Amino acid sequence: MGKLKVGVVGLGKMGLSHFAMVNAHPDVETIACDGAGFMVDVLSKNINTTIYRDFDEMLAKEPLDAVVIATPSRLHAPMVTAALDKGLHVFCEKPFCLDWADSQRLTDTAAEKGLVTQVGYHYRYVGAFREMKRLIDAGAIGRITHVLAEAYGPVVLRPKRSTWRTDKAEGGGCLYDYAAHPLNLLNWFFGAPDRVMGSHLGQVFSEGTDDEVFSTLRWNEGPTAQLSVNWSDESHRKMSTKISLIGTNGRLYADRQECQAYLRKPVDGLEGYDEGWTVKYTTELTEERWFYLRGEEYSGQLDDFICAVRDGKRQAPENGFASATETDRTMAMIIENAETGTPVGEARTGAPQPAKKRGWFGR
Repeated sequence: MGKLKVGVVGLGKMGLSHFAMVNAHPDVETIACDGAGFMVDVLSKNINTTIYRDFDEMLAKEPLDAVVIATPSRLHAPMVTAALDKGLHVFCEKPFCLDWADSQRLTDTAAEKGLVTQVGYHYRYVGAFREMKRLIDAGAIGRITHVLAEAYGPVVLRPKRSTWRTDKAEGGGCLYDYAAHPLNLLNWFFGAPDRVMGSHLGQVFSEGTDDEVFSTLRWNEGPTAQLSVNWSDESHRKMSTKISLIGTNGRLYADRQECQAYLRKPVDGLEGYDEGWTVKYTTELTEERWFYLRGEEYSGQLDDFICAVRDGKRQAPENGFASATETDRTMAMIIENAETGTPVGEARTGAPQPAKKRGWFGR
């Protein structure tokens, strides 16, 4: 078959990165779209790519196979809806939708149409977090009793005029922009939480949105997790996401750079992990990619999406709409809990899902 025709929508910071990667992919012919006339004028003078200022016009005129949506979060739901209505495969930047009901509706629509979907939670492509997931599934640290999920960074460091990112109606605030990342990893490891409590959405410098997020999440017959996120922390040069787990057979820690494991006793079949500490770095844990631009995790997720579309698959390997909806639902639970002060979710009896049992309880 010929090259896929992919439209990249939104040419801000992340959009330009996605455009560069998609445009460089050997299997893709790229079209672009951005509502800012200045950006369109500048790019049109320097690159040989058709660039639209109107999303609906691009959909109407171009015989696209897929779109990559990297616009402000408020626009995700209507743009994804329009793309699915045209029968297009969709990669959408995170967060998926600001209303999780939209997320569920779009997940169902894409599934009914058999379209490939993906949401840009790139940490699932980071070697250290993938190794943590593997160790959890192998029952490396036995029954997991406590989890700490953190993210800190320097986004809002002083009172200033609002941007789309700090406007809650546009971007969703710190919860949707920062806390979404560690929450998505927790969903990946343990599924959707059964109960959310003790949530706080606080302001440090912003007037109309949250700059810090704290919450407690609980899984029936599983671990309890503490969430601690702050995007007004200039002690970090850029966003830093990390997960710490404590279990009956040791502990695990992972961030962008490394995965650390402490085991009280070795686990049968888990090679390379002896009693005591073992540290493995992202550089040794990351699979070499045949296609690379910017970073393995960003290249990997877009390449998986493009290859799934090219090869006629029904879904990319990671981060489909369904998993992103799980994260949107978790954030909705945190918002409701913070607003009402009442725990959200019901504690249910019964055994956990079999697919999760090894990770939570060991072998």
